[in-house]
Amino acid sequence: MVDRISTLQIYQNGISNILQRQADLARTQEELATGRRILSPSDDPAGAVRVLDIEEDLRELEQYQRNASLAEGQLALEDSTLSEITRVLQRVRELTVQANNASQGPEQRDAIAVEIESRLEELVSLANTRDANDEYIFAGFQAGSQPFTQSGGAVTYNGDDGQRFLDIAAGSQVAVRDSGARVFLSVPAGNGSFDFSVSGNSGTAIVDEASADGSFLRDDYSINFIQAAPTDPVTYEVLDSGANIVASGAYTPGEGISFNGATVVVEGEPADGDSIAISGSVNQSVFETVSDIAAALRSAAGTAVSDAEVNNAMASGLYNLDQAIGNILNVQADVGSRLNRVDSQQEINAEFDLQLETTLSDVQDLDYTEAISRLNLQLVALQAAQQTFVTTQRLSLFDYL
Repeated sequence: MVDRISTLQIYQNGISNILQRQADLARTQEELATGRRILSPSDDPAGAVRVLDIEEDLRELEQYQRNASLAEGQLALEDSTLSEITRVLQRVRELTVQANNASQGPEQRDAIAVEIESRLEELVSLANTRDANDEYIFAGFQAGSQPFTQSGGAVTYNGDDGQRFLDIAAGSQVAVRDSGARVFLSVPAGNGSFDFSVSGNSGTAIVDEASADGSFLRDDYSINFIQAAPTDPVTYEVLDSGANIVASGAYTPGEGISFNGATVVVEGEPADGDSIAISGSVNQSVFETVSDIAAALRSAAGTAVSDAEVNNAMASGLYNLDQAIGNILNVQADVGSRLNRVDSQQEINAEFDLQLETTLSDVQDLDYTEAISRLNLQLVALQAAQQTFVTTQRLSLFDYL
């Protein structure tokens, strides 16, 4: 039995063959134009899903890199601001040491107080530093409101203890700001273990040194000086908060008075009834420390007793300034470590981005050598189909009659 094929069928088969070759050629041309082998999910369902996953990872990584750049800028601004604050506090310390010199009279100390008050205003201005987004960097979560306001020598904090974080990698955050409470308010007074104060004395006793070891028992103490008669030697008693005597002895200028892990070295001549108050260290703001130094210098009267009061205030102020500078340096060191962490994470993110891009290229990018070879073969196939169709459609029985 012989199958009969109609002329119409031959014609349709020829057209279909040409159209299929054209479609194959168009597909290859589109692949070459886009550089991708997966043009629709149906081309490679598994590969298309993998491409979507990788592209999502790349978008997340791009956001992490933007966050890291923002964190870097925020931390760099805080670092430079803290450096300026340290510079101002170092200058206040220099002025305090200068004012503590016995050669300084009331006029000179008053002039020093003027500059210290100016430095206090500069500190408040630095504490109110804003970033490029016009947000206050030391306000905690209240970044839209000015954190510090000054009224005379008093400075008030209007922010909170909040700390803003940014994601710089999956499961990795970095703090980009520090609250004003941490930077300026959480500063231990005195030597960090205890503070001292001298007021209302009629003698010239001056605290020259105050230290504590690990055995210090935190309490409120008072060092009381006793001299029953002008010809009697000066003695002292150290009382705790319960009025119990914890130490006593003869007073010798420059010799340490030790009690419960604390040592206080006193110079000068205390009068009968004079005392030095010792209290456990509490937090004192940087601004209060600077303001107290200026106020003490303003009160200088030029008498021996007044000079002793000023010297004690300057000694206390120097301890407090050292604590304040140390606290700023600790915060700055923390900021520096965070900056290093951000830099390291940016490098890790960049390497991960390269790996993802390489994987994405392996999944979806076109093999140009293979595609060009395939294009040439498809061109030949199309030309052959066209020529065959042209030849076939000319065939007719009438040509052989």
